Amino acid sequence: MVAGRDNELDALRAQRMKELQEQLQQQAAQQLKAEEQAQEQAVQSANIDAVLRRHLAPDARARLARIALVEPERAQTIRANLASMYTQGELTSPLTDASLKKMLATQSKSRSNASVRRI
Repeated sequence: MVAGRDNELDALRAQRMKELQEQLQQQAAQQLKAEEQAQEQAVQSANIDAVLRRHLAPDARARLARIALVEPERAQTIRANLASMYTQGELTSPLTDASLKKMLATQSKSRSNASVRRI
């Protein structure tokens, strides 16, 4: 009887060990995938930065940096849009702060037309 229990215990241990190894492999695969995605995003961000450094005036880059402090997602979208516009040839001249402000005004939600109701 003791030998039968030992065999069952050994089988349970082996099964549990196999489950743990599978979990570790899944975690390692997920971590590798996350690292690859992070690296890919870093490369894309570096490419966008390089394009914008060439085509944005310093005051326009400063404006984008200030936008990023307040609304990081919006700033990232703006940067990606500007970079794609330059790579597709839609914009050719260096973008100044004034022209960036005009572009942002046309793209943003109409905040100047918003009305405030006081109760």
